[in-house]
Amino acid sequence: MSVYPWVAAYAFRRHAAYPLGTIAEAVTNTLFGFVRAWIVLALWAARPSLGGYDAADAVTFCFITQALIGPVQVFGGLELTQRIRSGDVAIDLHRPVDLQGWWLADDLGRGACTLLLRGGLPMVAGALAFDLRLPGAAGWAAFAVSVALAVITGFGLRYLVAMAMFWLHDDRGLQAVALVLSMFFSGMILPLVAFPGWLGTLAQALPWAALIQVPADVFLGEYRGAGLLAAYGFQAMWAVVLLGAGRVLTSAARRRLVIHGG
Repeated sequence: MSVYPWVAAYAFRRHAAYPLGTIAEAVTNTLFGFVRAWIVLALWAARPSLGGYDAADAVTFCFITQALIGPVQVFGGLELTQRIRSGDVAIDLHRPVDLQGWWLADDLGRGACTLLLRGGLPMVAGALAFDLRLPGAAGWAAFAVSVALAVITGFGLRYLVAMAMFWLHDDRGLQAVALVLSMFFSGMILPLVAFPGWLGTLAQALPWAALIQVPADVFLGEYRGAGLLAAYGFQAMWAVVLLGAGRVLTSAARRRLVIHGG
């Protein structure tokens, strides 16, 4: 097995090693899904067809969001951040593999594990309690592709935050800003289609929209044919841009890094 699939497989096993913790996280995500569903039902009762969604779309969006929290890592960063702070990144840089490729493979394994172990319960519980708008087999396949692109885009954003540690040395402020931007502009708090005017247009053009809003709309069948390809293209475009920016920062960080004693 080549190194990158091995890294992804190892990350999958590592994140699956604590099933009770994973179950607790899934239950928490599910409970918040119900809270959000009741809130949006009240909102859509007052504003039917807000943003082009009906009540079933809005409730389904809530549970999709809760299922995607883990895979796209809305609330977390990369372990690479701590390794840069401690200096252990020197070991990573001495490996005969690409630093960005290694951590991307690790994140893909993590994302696959959290999707399987944490994503199912919110959707099943939501479907039992509400009339969710579920796709057919083709819709599930299209959604899987969009989720994969969302995980890669999310990694690109978090990798940039991690690499900034080479210059900032303390990531707490930047992580806080990244968290607020991610929650607000991804659709985590409210579907971006409900944002008014220019704010909605801007939000749907930013990379955070590729994390939750686009996969959710794919799930809801908002994109078909050429529209679906355009949605994939939007996600892929931001993934390429962010990974390219990460590669530039990686090159700059290699020249900046100083390890005492060697």
